Amino acid sequence: MITLVLHWVINALALFIVSKIIPGIVVSGFGAALLAAIVIGLVNTLLRPILLLLTLPVTILTLGLFTFVVNALLLLLAGSITPGFSVDGFGTAIVGSILLSIVSTLLHSLAQ
Repeated sequence: MITLVLHWVINALALFIVSKIIPGIVVSGFGAALLAAIVIGLVNTLLRPILLLLTLPVTILTLGLFTFVVNALLLLLAGSITPGFSVDGFGTAIVGSILLSIVSTLLHSLAQ
């Protein structure tokens, strides 16, 4: 249980850091980042496997690069349904999803 809460806080911190780096991603505060981290986790858990399965032929043709598009779409979706968290556009979502993955990975490696 403590590990789950730690991962949640680390993901929220990563999202908060990314919002300070990329101007098109807006998080109104750390509470909104915590809520957005939950929504992003739920969206990734529930929708990402389905979308990856449906887009498998395109993902194979692009040698896996279409996964960036799926991640960006899921970040846009999370931004549209979470109060206090918004993503301005598709380009911002692609850059934001890549940077969010990098920052989250770095913070998780530091926490271990």
